[in-house]
Amino acid sequence: MTIYAVVDPASGETLREYPTASDDELREAIRRADQAHRSWSATAAERGALVGRVGELHHERRDELAAIITREMGKPIEQALGEVDFAAAIYGFYAENAEGLMADEPIELHDAEGSAVVRRSSVGVLLGIMPWNFPYYQVARFAGPNLVIGNTILLKHAPQCPESAEAMQQIFDDAGCPRGVYENIRATNEQIEWVIADPRVRGVSVTGSERAGSAVAAVAGRNLKKVVLELGGSDPFILLSTHDLDRTVQDAVAARLDNTGQSCNAAKRFIVADELYDAFLAKFTAAIAAVRPGDPRSPDTAIGPLSSKVAADRLEDQVARAVAQGGRIVTGGARTGNFFEPTVLVDIGPDNEAYREEFFGPVAQVYRVGSEDEAVELANATPFGLGSYLVTTDPEQAKRVADRIEAGMVYVNIVGADAPELPFGGVKRSGFGRELGRYGADEFVNKKLIRVGA
Repeated sequence: MTIYAVVDPASGETLREYPTASDDELREAIRRADQAHRSWSATAAERGALVGRVGELHHERRDELAAIITREMGKPIEQALGEVDFAAAIYGFYAENAEGLMADEPIELHDAEGSAVVRRSSVGVLLGIMPWNFPYYQVARFAGPNLVIGNTILLKHAPQCPESAEAMQQIFDDAGCPRGVYENIRATNEQIEWVIADPRVRGVSVTGSERAGSAVAAVAGRNLKKVVLELGGSDPFILLSTHDLDRTVQDAVAARLDNTGQSCNAAKRFIVADELYDAFLAKFTAAIAAVRPGDPRSPDTAIGPLSSKVAADRLEDQVARAVAQGGRIVTGGARTGNFFEPTVLVDIGPDNEAYREEFFGPVAQVYRVGSEDEAVELANATPFGLGSYLVTTDPEQAKRVADRIEAGMVYVNIVGADAPELPFGGVKRSGFGRELGRYGADEFVNKKLIRVGA
């Protein structure tokens, strides 16, 4: 039985199955990627032009690409179109900045003659292990910078996203990338172990669960391979003061429900100052309850089904355990098939498992705090440290709190502000390394020192 299949989460219907690669097919893909690396476009400008064409093809095929991921993982169609556009923008950013990102970096010498520069160059074949929740965006932020650098890519997508993976392979081929530069591989977890161990594979990037990241990092560590991990998150949304509570509530709902709540860096725990708590909870609950799950193919749908039955089962179990351990549902909590009502939980105490878990779906936890210090302590009381959100009218407070939050990203008085030029990544059990921007282009690169005497 194949593990790669398109199963429409809205209906549960299996639409198409795909064969898993044989060992020989995988070995041949590695050989092609290694061979391609030796001659992959001699200059950054040439590589940038090809990556730019990949972005253009995303724009040209946006309707087709969006429809695919709506089938595969239930993303509402308007959000699917937005994801395609964002992926295209990422390729465009790296295409436009290819030469600058690869430029020599002079080092000023002290009490010495001659010169020194750091010269960036590729390291070889990289393996990307990508998730189902953002099938195009996740690939773009890994493949975009690394192809511009001159690395070549083996891309293992999630088993439920084989159609979008195939569509991306076609885009790279049609853009003119030489064979082996970008290789879509439908591999099993067992096969991935020896792919990582292959000496021609020089690094691995994983976006996914803690379990997946830990397993891959263990294999990579044994084989002395560098790893970038972007794992889970239980991001706090801290509300300390606001001039416009209605706008803040609108931002809070958007930060929680984007992608049907299935985003690693979505706001998941809403930490509210005592004097604003009652008003916020009332307005937030009303706004959340007004969002109803619907057909993801309709442009009017804000949230669709969860990505799979497994995902829906997991979320249902988490909510049930949260309530059994003392939590209270203010609104929502019901499930129909893979559709889950937007839900608000309160009264989650430190002894509740929900206090430290990541809820991957449209479930929000709301907490009351009596001070800035209490808000920061609660925000940091999680094994995760991906992103965070802070709302305050006090600029000095914003600086203080942002410095104290244990996270890779802090967004102050703004949500939905991800951009190709901004680094993305976390700390603690959310992983390590960065993607996007200048920092995303510096992970899998040889920073070679060249020191010349007088």
